[in-house]
Amino acid sequence: QVQLVESGGGTVQEGGSLRLSCSVSGGTFTAYPMGWFRQAPGKERERVASINWTGGLQWYTDSVRGRFAISRDNAKNTVNLQMNSLRPEDTAVYYCAEGYGIQWKDFQPAYWGQGTQVTVSS
Repeated sequence: QVQLVESGGGTVQEGGSLRLSCSVSGGTFTAYPMGWFRQAPGKERERVASINWTGGLQWYTDSVRGRFAISRDNAKNTVNLQMNSLRPEDTAVYYCAEGYGIQWKDFQPAYWGQGTQVTVSS
């Protein structure tokens, strides 16, 4: 059974930074792409970033490109999301996900974490 546990959420002022981490256990972490999603109140869940199994290829949604950076440490079975220049519209519950197959760009989530709240105050 694959388990994903996020950490690092919290409240930060506009313009600040946060680093989210996701620890994965129970599967073959190094074989699959990973992604970060978010869901704001009243909105659909959206993909924020995803990364291939080696960590060498990344995808970002337009609204976070240049501000967020996804990375992974295959030795530690973790995936991270560094979030800089945060805006109030980044406020959401952030989820990490492990993907199917090798598709990091057309990412299809197979397993989800429980989510961590990120709140950006203006």
